[in-house]
Amino acid sequence: MDTNKKWYAVYTRPRWEKKVADLLGKKHIENYCPLNKVVRQWADRKKLVYEPLFTSYVFVHTTPQEHLAIKQTDGILNFVYWLGQPAVIREEEIDAVKQFLNEYHDVKLEKINVNMHDRVRISSGPLMAHEGDVIEVRSRTVKVHLPSLGYAMTAEVEKGNVEIIPITTSYTNNYFYNALFR
Repeated sequence: MDTNKKWYAVYTRPRWEKKVADLLGKKHIENYCPLNKVVRQWADRKKLVYEPLFTSYVFVHTTPQEHLAIKQTDGILNFVYWLGQPAVIREEEIDAVKQFLNEYHDVKLEKINVNMHDRVRISSGPLMAHEGDVIEVRSRTVKVHLPSLGYAMTAEVEKGNVEIIPITTSYTNNYFYNALFR
């Protein structure tokens, strides 16, 4: 594995996420287009479809030397930038999205404002060992904010499966969030 490779987000033309992922694959560029399993209702039937979780975004695992080839891919408008540089997404954030989509279907995303609340670590269940900020707690539902993605993913997580961690150990990298939603 190339240690110089990092995850970046590219901004695509509207509704081109899957096409861009396919085109990048043909160029042998590692990419990830998170697909959400959703049941769609038509007048005569229901069907399970796979829709991009993040509209107009595809993630690429690459080196800076490959950026020009990536930008020249049909359907890609540009990299997502933060402070004049392509925004780097942490490997842990990509892994968390992959794991979340493997465990749940019909995932909802909400754009959120960054408000610091209790910092938690999931102690058991599908997202075990992941850290995040609790946005809301209901009877069984916990919204966990993954800082560098700028989204809250909602899942059924038992309240007993989260533990508060001290603020001094929290990770506050909001580069990706700030690059997308400033």
